[in-house]
Amino acid sequence: MAKCWEQRGCDDEMQAECPHSSQLHDRCPSKCAFAGCDRPTYELTIDPELIFSVEVDRDAAIKENCMYCAFFLKNGPRRG
Repeated sequence: MAKCWEQRGCDDEMQAECPHSSQLHDRCPSKCAFAGCDRPTYELTIDPELIFSVEVDRDAAIKENCMYCAFFLKNGPRRG
């Protein structure tokens, strides 16, 4: 089962045209209309302890919005 931070917000046809999905490890920019998260687990955070935690494996996130999501920062993959 895919995790929310592993899925883009657009369909396969749109991904084929998107310059971000065609480049390896390029995240969906937060300004993209399809990068928004409508999941009930999404929670925007400004907590510096979460945002700057060195334990979080940010490379696993496919969208920039995940970088400020409390759910991802608390439950996402960890480094090493």
